[in-house]
Amino acid sequence: MKVPPEGLPLAAEFPAAHREQWQQLVQGVLRKSGAQPEDGPAAEQALTTRLQDGLSARPLYTAEDTAVDPGYPGFPPFVRGGRPQGSAVTGWDVRQRHADPDRRRANEAVLADLEHGVGSLWLELGGAGLPVDALPEALTGVYLDLAAVVLDAGPEFTAAAERLFTLYEEREVSPGAAAGNLGADPLGLQARTGSAAATDGLLAEATALAARCAGGYPGLRALTVDALPYHEAGASPAQELGCSLATGVAYLRALTAAGLSVDAALGQLEFRYAADADQFLTIAKFRAARRLWARVAEVSGASAQAPAQRQHAVTSRVMMTARDPWVNMLRTTVACLAAGVGGADAVTVLPFDSALGLPDAFARRIARNTQAILLEESHLARVIDPAGGSWYVEQLSEELARAAWAWFQEIERAGGLRASLESGLVEERIAATWTERSVRLAKRREPITGVSEFPHLDEQPLVREPAPAGLGGGLPRVRRAEAYEALRDRSDAHLAANGARPALFLASIGTASAHTARTTFAANLFQAGGIATVPFESVDPAAFAEAFTASGATVACLCSSDALYAEHAATAAGALKAAGAARVLLAGRLAEVPDGVDEFIYAGGDAVAALTSLLDQIGADR
Repeated sequence: MKVPPEGLPLAAEFPAAHREQWQQLVQGVLRKSGAQPEDGPAAEQALTTRLQDGLSARPLYTAEDTAVDPGYPGFPPFVRGGRPQGSAVTGWDVRQRHADPDRRRANEAVLADLEHGVGSLWLELGGAGLPVDALPEALTGVYLDLAAVVLDAGPEFTAAAERLFTLYEEREVSPGAAAGNLGADPLGLQARTGSAAATDGLLAEATALAARCAGGYPGLRALTVDALPYHEAGASPAQELGCSLATGVAYLRALTAAGLSVDAALGQLEFRYAADADQFLTIAKFRAARRLWARVAEVSGASAQAPAQRQHAVTSRVMMTARDPWVNMLRTTVACLAAGVGGADAVTVLPFDSALGLPDAFARRIARNTQAILLEESHLARVIDPAGGSWYVEQLSEELARAAWAWFQEIERAGGLRASLESGLVEERIAATWTERSVRLAKRREPITGVSEFPHLDEQPLVREPAPAGLGGGLPRVRRAEAYEALRDRSDAHLAANGARPALFLASIGTASAHTARTTFAANLFQAGGIATVPFESVDPAAFAEAFTASGATVACLCSSDALYAEHAATAAGALKAAGAARVLLAGRLAEVPDGVDEFIYAGGDAVAALTSLLDQIGADR
C-alpha cells in the first residue's frame, strides 16, 4: 500500500473537482431525459427544490455555501445547542402527553409511562382533558421530586398551578426539587379561541405565577410559548417561528414590567414547536429558533450567562392520518429523530392513533419506545450537534431564521401579536400558506403514504374513544390528509348503502409492458378516493364492452402507451360509451383528445377535484 507523504491529503493523486464539471455532467443527464438546460448553472437550478417561505433546497452544497458562524454548543447564538454537552449526558427529556378525562385511566397511563422510560408528564387539563380538580388523582403514586410535570390547562392555568403547589406541600416536595412548567399562555389561548377579552387579566395572572416561580421554585417555569396553534392552522416554519418570537417578546415585556430582571424573565419561558417528517427542515427550525431568541435576548440586555431557549418538540398533528394510521409510526420516528438532532430539550411523540381519538396502551407504548430506541439503541444523543458542519443544514438554518425574522418584524410593526391576531393578519397569512399547500396536496406533489399514495381500501378501521374537543373558535386546525379522508368517508357511506364501493373499469390496452405504468398510476389515484378498480386487458373493443357491462361500473378509464392510444383509444372509448359508460377517462396527456374520451387524468393534475367529480357522478348514477 502506498502511504502518502506527511501533510499530503489522500486525494492529492486525484484531479481536483470543480462545480462547473459537476454542472456539465448534470446537464448531460438532463438532456438525455428530454430536458434542455441552456448551461451548467441552469442544469443545477433545474434540480433545486422549492420549499415554503421562499426557501430552496439545492442539489449541491460546498464550503462556499457556509452560513454565518453558528458558534459553539452551549454558547450564543446557541445554534449548535443550548448546552455545551448537548444531550450527550442524559439524552433529551422524554415527555408523554396525557389528555384522558377519566381519572383512573389517566393515572394508570401516567404510572405506566414513568415505569417505562418517560422523564416528564404533559397533562392536558380543563376542557381539553382531565378536570383540574382531578390532578391529585392523576398524579397518585408519582414521585414529584423526580418527575417533572408540565401543565396545559388553557384559561384555568392559575387554578391548575395552585393545585400543583398544594400537592408539592402535601407531599413535602422541596421547592428546589419541583420541576416542570405551569403552562400559562394567554396569547396562545387567544389564538386558539379567537377571544382577546380575557388576555389582559390572564397575562397578569401569568406574570404573578412567574414571579412566584422565580422567587421560590427555581426548577419551575410559569409560561409556555406554544407555537402549535399556528402550525396546526397550516403555518409555514417561518410563520411558526415568527409568531413564537412575537409571543415571547410580549411575555418578556410583561415580565420585566412586573419587576423581573431580563435574565429571570427569560428563565420563565419554554417554547413549544412542532416537529414533522420533513427531517432537515425540522432540524433547521429548532436551530434557527435558538438563534432568533438569542438575538432577542441580546437586544433586551440579557447577560452573557443567560440560558438558551428552552425547547419542547411535539410531533406534528398536521401530518397525522386517520386512514392507514400505522404509517404514522414512521412519520413520528423521523420527526422525533429530527427534533433530537435539532437540539430540542424535551420531545413528545404523539401516539400513532391520535388522529382517531384517545390513544390506547399499545399506541402510548410505541410512542415511548420510539424515543427509547433512538436514545438507547441508536445512541442519537451521544453526539453533540450531529447536524453541525453540514453545509446544507447550516445554510437552511440561516435562511429560515432570516425568513422568520422578517415575519416577526411585520407582526411587531402591526402592533404585536395580540393586535395581529385581532386584526386577522396572522390568520390571513396562515390561510394563504395553507391554501397554497393544499394545492400541492390535491395534485399529489406532496404525497401522503397510505392516503393519497398506496391506499389500502380493505384496511380494517381502528376505533378509538373520542378525545375531548378542547378549545376552539380561533385559528382552525388542519391536517394534510383531510381532503382525501373525506373522499374515503364518502366511499364508506356508498359501501354501507349499496353493499359495494364505487367502482371504475380500467380498460388496459395491449400487453402488460405497454399499459402497466399507467394502469398502476390510475388504480392508485382512484383508490385514493375510495373508488375500487376493475382491471381488464385487451385490444378488442367488443371484449372491453362485454367486460365493462359485466363489471357493473358506470365509468371507465383507458390505460396504455401513447402509441397504442393513437391506434386504439377512439375505438375502445366508443365501444365503452356504447356499452353504457357515462364517462370515459384516459390516463396520460395527449396533444389531442381522442373521440369518445371525456378527459385526461395525469400526474400533476388536481386529484381531489377529479375524484370528487367521479364520486358525484357514480353516486348520481346509482
